This record gives sequence, structure tokens and C-alpha cells, in this order.
Amino acid sequence: MLRKWEELPKWMQTKEVRQYYDLLSKRKVSLVLKRIFDITTALILLFFLVVPMIVISVWIVLDSKGGVFYRQVRVTSYGKKFRIHKFRTMVANAEKIGSQVTAYQDQRVTRAGTFLRKYRLDELPQLIDILENNMSFVGTRPESTAYIPFYTKEMCATLLLPAGITSEASIRYKDEARLLSNAENVDKIYIEKILPEKMKYNLESIRNFSFLRDIKTMWRTVATVFLKQRK
Repeated sequence: MLRKWEELPKWMQTKEVRQYYDLLSKRKVSLVLKRIFDITTALILLFFLVVPMIVISVWIVLDSKGGVFYRQVRVTSYGKKFRIHKFRTMVANAEKIGSQVTAYQDQRVTRAGTFLRKYRLDELPQLIDILENNMSFVGTRPESTAYIPFYTKEMCATLLLPAGITSEASIRYKDEARLLSNAENVDKIYIEKILPEKMKYNLESIRNFSFLRDIKTMWRTVATVFLKQRK
């Protein structure tokens, strides 16, 4: 589940990454349990959610022009690039008319997209990415390739594990879109302020990684989404 140090990309073989690698290498049982849990749970959820996902797909097509899925290139473990599966929540070609990140009340978001984002239903297709071993239920959110060049050497340690659907950083920055709503330069604020802060939580999660901690993070995510909608 964890590559040999010599097999890591050369740009990851740094002393900053090594300290996190050594910690993870001592938690191989948790890493195996994590992958078994990911596969089993993803298969079960897909079985029960296939009909709702078909309904959502039809709604997206009827609501606005464009495809059903959003397939932006993202980065996961060891710098591997993959095309993420998400339900489309923006107008077609949204990336060509705005930032890589989404601000609060972004005019590019469709009516269906507003609902899907509110309940994080747009992320259901990422179950496919989990089965393809490009993602996990818990891990650093997969960044767009545009932001990877701004990673510090220590931040690259987050690429030792697959990207995740949720994380401690995701919970704490659940209102990220609102934080960016008044920014004149969304990308600049994200790169200089939000990304470094989120990475502090991502790196802390690796330092304290365990399978049970992942389960707790998942439950906290569900609780956060549920409580947010009751307010």
C-alpha cells in the first residue's frame, strides 16, 4: 500500500517528505484496512445509490446544457494525474470563464448544482474513483494541476496517500466558497492564504494517521453536513 522509498518520484524524495513516509511505514495494518474498507464500502454504496444517481443525471441534463459529469484533471498519490468523477454543477466550460475554485454564489453554478453542492451529492460519482484506486474516502482533497506547483516540499508529503473525498481540512473549511466570495483575485487568495492553512490540517492528519481516525473523520463529515443544513 506504500511504495518503497526508492520508487517514489525523485521530487518527493526529500527530507521533508521522509519524516511522514517513516511514520506511515509503521502503520501498514491501518493502510491495508483503509483500502479494504474503501473498496467494500464503495461497492455497497454504489449498489444502493445507482438509482438515485441515475435520477440526478437526468436532472442535470434537463437543467442545463452540458454533460452529466465534471472530469477535471486532478492529482493523487505520488503525483499521478487522473480525471475526477463529479456530477456537473456548473455551466459548460466553466473553467474557461472563471477561477479553478468556486466562490460563494458563483454565477457559474446551475440550479441543480446549487442543490447538489449543498448536500455534497455532486461527489457521489467519486465512488468510482475510489474503486479505481485514485481516491479514498478520507484524504487530502485532490487539487487541480494548476495548484501543485505552489506546493512546498513538505506539502508534497500529502501525496504519499490517495486523495480523499473528505478530510479534517474539508470539515474546517466547509465554507471555503464564502471565504472567497469577496476576493478580487480568487486564485491568489486561495494559493497564498487558504491552501497553506488547509495543508496544516492535511499534514497533521498524516502525522496522526490511523484507520480508526479515518472512520471518525467520515462520521464527523456526515454530522457536519447534516447540522449545517438544519441551521
